[in-house]
Amino acid sequence: MKQIEQKMQAATQALDFIESGMVVGIGTGTTVDLFIDRLPTVRHKIDAVVASSERTAQRLTGLGLPVVDFNEIDILPLYIDGADQCNHLGQLIKGGGGALVREKVLATAAQLFVCIVDESKTQKVFGSFPLPVEVLAMARAYVARSLAKLGGQPSYRHGVVTDNGHVLLDVAGLNMHEPIALERTVNQIPGVVGHGLFATRRADRLLIGDPQGVRTKRFKF
Repeated sequence: MKQIEQKMQAATQALDFIESGMVVGIGTGTTVDLFIDRLPTVRHKIDAVVASSERTAQRLTGLGLPVVDFNEIDILPLYIDGADQCNHLGQLIKGGGGALVREKVLATAAQLFVCIVDESKTQKVFGSFPLPVEVLAMARAYVARSLAKLGGQPSYRHGVVTDNGHVLLDVAGLNMHEPIALERTVNQIPGVVGHGLFATRRADRLLIGDPQGVRTKRFKF
């Protein structure tokens, strides 16, 4: 089964988590795009949607779905997003699409976080995909030096400005054997707005498309 078909199956199964009257948070990325394309089939169940990026908001609005500002809601029952990498604990690397900070806000706020991926995204140990880090533009060089001291090899994502008005560093070479500790360390660097290591707030459900169908992993925290 091709990778795109695996993504489609995972995206389709994620629709089952939407219940009548729900407000649903929606992530950003190619796998999520497949999920968004299928949302009109359950439009009658959705009270409103919250988007993790301007790009996602535009796609949702184009399909006639009611997009609301996150500040307007008190409870987010469900958040659905993809990932660049995932491990056996439900921890994730995200941010290839540049929406990592808003994605982490919605994932952390959600009562249930469902992550949809194809089997190519599963990894025993993170590291092969660079860690995206969103930083204040004026602190880019300082943050890059600080990440280099941690063993990383930061690369400036030229020409990219996030929806929050910041810039991105993609950091290869970090030791990610202890994801939670690394997440906290990077959070403490002045100038870091956020980063794509979702180690503390992991996925509650991981839907993995593979040649046999969709595997569901459930995590309790």
